[in-house]
Amino acid sequence: MLDPDHVAIREQVRAFADREIAPIASRLDNEGAEIPMAVVGQLAELGYFGLIVSPDHGGAGLDILSMALVAEELSRAWLSVGSVMTRMIITASLVEQNGTEEQKRRFLPRLCRGEWLAAAAFTEPDAGSDAAGVRLRAQRRGDQFELFGEKTWCTFANRARVLAITARTDPAAERHKGISILLAEKEPGDGFAPPRLSGGPIPTIGYKGMNSYSLAFDGYPVPAENLLGGVPGRGFYQLMSTYEIARIQTAARAVGVAQAAFEAARAYAKERVQFGRPIADFQVIRHKLARMATDLEAARQLTWHAARAKDGGARCDLEAGMAKAFAAEMAERVTGEALQIFGGYGYSREFPAQRYWRDARVFRIFEGTSEIQYDVIAKRLLER
Repeated sequence: MLDPDHVAIREQVRAFADREIAPIASRLDNEGAEIPMAVVGQLAELGYFGLIVSPDHGGAGLDILSMALVAEELSRAWLSVGSVMTRMIITASLVEQNGTEEQKRRFLPRLCRGEWLAAAAFTEPDAGSDAAGVRLRAQRRGDQFELFGEKTWCTFANRARVLAITARTDPAAERHKGISILLAEKEPGDGFAPPRLSGGPIPTIGYKGMNSYSLAFDGYPVPAENLLGGVPGRGFYQLMSTYEIARIQTAARAVGVAQAAFEAARAYAKERVQFGRPIADFQVIRHKLARMATDLEAARQLTWHAARAKDGGARCDLEAGMAKAFAAEMAERVTGEALQIFGGYGYSREFPAQRYWRDARVFRIFEGTSEIQYDVIAKRLLER
């Protein structure tokens, strides 16, 4: 159960999402268009970018459960809008937990207000699930680092003013110990800064609205003062500290997409008439809806459980991993059943069922694949 404050947050976000996001989502998805900057500005004005950041740094100082509720409701309207918040929260959490006082002073208020948008550049062509396999090099030259290498799946990179980048600052160090995180500043826009920084969008089947980019760095400069925490070699461990938050937020996004699919399927089943009566009267459809609702609520409760564990200050990689893995697979099942209930219309872009289905497939891949989640879960269980 939620307390009155959390209920109020959920209702406020749902009202905003139903009014401003849901009416435009399918059209923009069909057009392959990006989220309007006016919507991004509204998210910033409502304080969603700084939800869990301390008020001392310009944030709202709310708990992780509040973050999960906001992510679910925004994603229920359109996954991509719910995911804008993810970029900001990951970068802001990294800075707040690990940054120097000067980095906190400089970056956090701007990120919370949405003056600077952020993107995470952690994945490489040969370093995805293997987060320690980073090859992008950061060579120190005087008072700056120069970056050489590639990143991929950097979502929102074109609109970002700040890229949080994992880079190898000490090639001779042990894999995990030679990595640092740099806060690279850039001008927003599709042009990037060739030849030192160039990028191109990756075509995807779903998750429209915010493009993912492949980036190439050829001597791109980053001031040494933008080395997260000011000490090299801590990047891998800094990144691991944010994964619990990221996976809880991703589980919440999966719940939001599945909730939207379930609501659409339920409404359609009550309206669609076959053999002289609504298809909701047929047991096979009723049982589909019952299983969908049960799976959905189980994922939601797992997500809230992980959020509350994190809010309590406990280590929760087990709970976050369970929530993310279960919610990701639940979303794929529920959206697939929703499309089935819509029948032929589910396969048509005139109805939203196919959008939910396409978007849901990404959950088993990003923010740590399901296979990685199960490995984390098993490791923790066996430690006990």
